[in-house]
Order: sequence, then C-alpha cells, then structure tokens
Amino acid sequence: MLTERNRYVVERFDALVGAIDLDPLENLCTPDMVNHSLAPNRRAGLAGTREFLSEAAHRLGDAGWSSLQVIAEGDFVVQHGVRGGRWRGGSMLGYDLRPGEYSREVAFISRLTDGRIAERWAVRDDLTMLRQLGAFTGAGQ
Repeated sequence: MLTERNRYVVERFDALVGAIDLDPLENLCTPDMVNHSLAPNRRAGLAGTREFLSEAAHRLGDAGWSSLQVIAEGDFVVQHGVRGGRWRGGSMLGYDLRPGEYSREVAFISRLTDGRIAERWAVRDDLTMLRQLGAFTGAGQ
C-alpha cells in the first residue's frame, strides 16, 4: 500500500510540469524538500522546485513521456524513460540554442517520507538534447 501511494504522489508531482496551479506541491512535498536536480543559481528546496515547474513549459515545451517505466519500492520511486518537447530557444548549460524539437532519456529518483517527496534527483541526457538543438557543429559531433 505504501509503495502504491508513493507511486501516486510522484505521478501527481510529474503532472505539475508546466502547470499554472502549483498549490498541490505543498501536499506532495515536505516543507524542507531537497531537490538535488536544481541548477546552482536557483533557490533551494520547494521554492526552487516551484520556480522550475512554472518555467518548464515555457522553456522546455514539455510534451511528456514517450516511454516510461516506474520502479517503486518502499520510500523510493524511480521514473525512467524518454521525454521530449519543443525547446523555445535560449541558453542551456552555456549554449545559446535555437528553437526545435528534442527527445532525451531521463531518470528521476524520488525519496518519500510519510507520503511526501523529501528528496528528488534527475539524471538527464542533456548532451543528446544539446546535439539535437545544434549546440555543436563540425566534425566529431
């Protein structure tokens, strides 16, 4: 039962990418949540997570998962698959990227405490995204 509840919480969190109403975050995450996947210049915890989620649809043009596997056991839920969208253009990891479609492999790991996300990690294939959006030109790309 705990594992299924945790899967559901992560699924609800995932549905907030690019959402306008982010009030559900307060119930899905602990107040002292640690989001290890936020950029170093972003505010920590729930505040930075809120900022990221509100900006994600505008920058990433997130189209969701094209494939997804979810593995849940105890307090951990792992999502792994391919996620894509339409990049609106602009800077990413120091590269000025043109607008365009992208698709990349990602894994998100969540640790829950009492049915709320306490920690979150992301492992993204940003190199593939950078290649797809023209960050590299010439031989050896």
